[in-house]
Amino acid sequence: MAGKGRLAAALGTAVPLLTISTGLFAAQAPDHATFTGSAQCIACHSNLVDADGENVSIGHGWRSTMMAHSARDPYWQASVRREMLDHPALHRDIEDTCSTCHMPMARALAAARGEPGRVFAHLDGEFGQESVLALDGVSCTVCHRMDSANFGEESSFDGGFLIAAGMSAGTAPPVYGPFDVDDGRRRVMSSASGFTPETGVHIQQSELCATCHTLFTRPAGAAPGERFPEQVSYLEWRHSGYAGERSCQDCHMPEAAAAPISSVLGEPRDGLSRHAFRGGNAFMLRLLDRYRDDLGITAPAAELQGSATVTEAHLRNDTARLQMTLAADGNGDLVVDVEVHNLAGHKLPTAYPSRRAWLHLAVRDADGRVLFESGALRANGAIAGNDNDADPLSYEPHYTEISRPGQVQIYEPVLADRSGSVTTGLLNAVRYLKDNRLLPSGFDKASAGAAIRVRGAAGVDPDFTAGSDRVRYRITLDDGAGEVRVAARLLFQSIGFRWAENLSRYDSVETNRFVGYYRANSNVSAMELAATGITRHLH
Repeated sequence: MAGKGRLAAALGTAVPLLTISTGLFAAQAPDHATFTGSAQCIACHSNLVDADGENVSIGHGWRSTMMAHSARDPYWQASVRREMLDHPALHRDIEDTCSTCHMPMARALAAARGEPGRVFAHLDGEFGQESVLALDGVSCTVCHRMDSANFGEESSFDGGFLIAAGMSAGTAPPVYGPFDVDDGRRRVMSSASGFTPETGVHIQQSELCATCHTLFTRPAGAAPGERFPEQVSYLEWRHSGYAGERSCQDCHMPEAAAAPISSVLGEPRDGLSRHAFRGGNAFMLRLLDRYRDDLGITAPAAELQGSATVTEAHLRNDTARLQMTLAADGNGDLVVDVEVHNLAGHKLPTAYPSRRAWLHLAVRDADGRVLFESGALRANGAIAGNDNDADPLSYEPHYTEISRPGQVQIYEPVLADRSGSVTTGLLNAVRYLKDNRLLPSGFDKASAGAAIRVRGAAGVDPDFTAGSDRVRYRITLDDGAGEVRVAARLLFQSIGFRWAENLSRYDSVETNRFVGYYRANSNVSAMELAATGITRHLH
């Protein structure tokens, strides 16, 4: 287990995953019977129509999502390569850790053999069937074969999920689902797939998602026990008012009307979760379709575009709401209060720290001429006035009041290295200089733990609280401005300009390719989450 030791030295307790010592995985031989590719599952779990006449096929829904493309994501590939170039002595450990949740089946098989996981060898297909499993991403038998023994525990985080063995020696290993299965259907599925279907409502728990969406890294050269919370969506949810009320699956896998779960001997059931995995990465879904030949994408174009459209609808309808009040103060300034409400069950934005949301506010006269503007998106994906987009070593602070066009309210995490300099390198990051991402309802910022704490000026902003933030704009206009239209929008990028542009410093196939993709599509890298406006005649 020398590879495991090197990984522990590099990334601490975040490493191991399907640990043989648990006994859950040990009973199985580390061969390809442990998992199967999605093609075998899609054969029976597609062509499903619900009571409303809508196609809710499990297999076809999954294959056009980011879960299915976790290994083929060109931004992930470029980011892994960047970390390896920054820290060449840790390249084996970096690949092992990054493959845990992006190539989970192949990595689990490697771990069972006492070997580190690989990334780029699998992308080249060097390991035959195991590489096929790697490129199948977060496939069906990853989630449906998880055991709940360590759910919610720290050992489950960082890809520490456990894969259940057979119930007894010589029996087919289980696959879990939320529905009861009669003996006849159990025998049919066991015969067709080599797995035994078992009732397991735990796959509808947030703790399943937490295994890969609670990630800590250990910075290069870190002291024992030192680690950095790269993304902790589950911990944010657990500290919110949504915990115990709504699970991750409730929002990201909404239920369909009554529908069969199989096209073979299926019967309508209530509570079928759509395998749409609605997230925040519509931009990447469209890139996957546009560059499908480069990236080896096989999901039908119509399905990828449909998945992107569903993701965008989810972002527009379910994540944020804006309110605006407008008045003129005694000095003749235009005073605008914009209130942003977070409708999500975690911080907004959450997950990988390349994501950001920001307020774009514009004041126009009756002829449409811009009198004031803050937060305009440039064609290259940068935000006008954002210090970090202009200078990689600077960053935009959190504001309670904005009075100049060069000031922008950006909800984002900003990482710092040991010298205190801004960085987008995950293994260089040791702390957050700023984390003013919008808090979910019920989130108490005073009692939040270190991994989810508000960082920077937002921590002492009385208007930055659970579920919302209020920003005041104080704008001096020329006398006689007449009628003005004030419009505010909350914009979002899954990959902010600086996180993409910093990759241009590296000369590799993966980084060069993604920078090219981003620059060619940066004008559509952002989308609107919410908007509001007021028209007022100024005397």
